[in-house]
Amino acid sequence: MVISAHSKEDTFRMLSVIPDPEIPVVNIYEMGMLRDVLITDKGYEIILTPTYTGCPAMGIIEQDIKMTLKKNGVFPVTVKMVYDPPWTTDRMSDVAKKKLKAYGIAPPLHSSCTQDVFNNNIIECPRCHSGDTVLISRFGATACKSLYKCNNCKEPFEYFKCH
Repeated sequence: MVISAHSKEDTFRMLSVIPDPEIPVVNIYEMGMLRDVLITDKGYEIILTPTYTGCPAMGIIEQDIKMTLKKNGVFPVTVKMVYDPPWTTDRMSDVAKKKLKAYGIAPPLHSSCTQDVFNNNIIECPRCHSGDTVLISRFGATACKSLYKCNNCKEPFEYFKCH
């Protein structure tokens, strides 16, 4: 079997351009879903952890990984989903959190937070930065987000749940 000659670092760099299909302003590397790249005598094994078990975006991400690497001459490629340890918001980079906020999604409050939404923590509006916000729904457009409303600017916004 012929295996292409690309380094682990080069492969990570190639994969870091793949956006999260549900939040296209961040990529899979910044979100902490891309765990590792293993180069073996059988090829390249890409290790991923979904943000949620059953995340519907994982099929698209797997296709994007294979397509991106194929276009860059990286082969053969397999994608392996790893659920243990589970993904947490601690894996998100600071860059991802800043991008989420600029995009209009309130990022998790801090690393190692637990159940921010349900512990009466103040979720800041990503638009006007007011702390006068109220939970509308525990679930937003995706399972990983909650829906809030800002009482100051009156705009709805999503909050990326901490877990």
